Amino acid sequence: MVADPGGASISEAEAPRPTSLSQKLDNLFQTVHPSSRGEYTFEEVAEAIRARGGPTISATYIWQLRKGLRDNPTKKHLEALAEFFNVSPSYFFDEAAAARIDAELALLVALRDGSVRQLALRAFGLSADSLATIARMVERVRELEGLPDREPETVEEPSSGSAREPHEDR
Repeated sequence: MVADPGGASISEAEAPRPTSLSQKLDNLFQTVHPSSRGEYTFEEVAEAIRARGGPTISATYIWQLRKGLRDNPTKKHLEALAEFFNVSPSYFFDEAAAARIDAELALLVALRDGSVRQLALRAFGLSADSLATIARMVERVRELEGLPDREPETVEEPSSGSAREPHEDR
């Protein structure tokens, strides 16, 4: 178990942290997209960056970065990619920030599931004792269904530089 500087507890076995540029970019493609559809295409990303007046970047170059075929982009390219995916540019430069943002992205992914979101909304306002009882029940059901143990994650309120819900207009 590791605790990141933001206070999140993350199981090392369950949450291998992306470390290389290509792994981080791949993680963003897999997790940051509208809930109504799958991943953005490389062309969509390149076009959106160009439309915002960002640096010239091609879909092929983004693909090469994601696949690890290129690994030395300019700071401007990384900033543009971070802006597109609504994460802080520090995601690519600072491992502590990357760990915090990865935990927030995992939460966003979980909340895309309507049933999970509904359960969380229904639990809002319950006492700490009631929430602890519900958490134990959920852990027991996970065990009965053969799902891996998950340590409860505590994610702080998003601050500037944190992962944010992606814009639906892309």
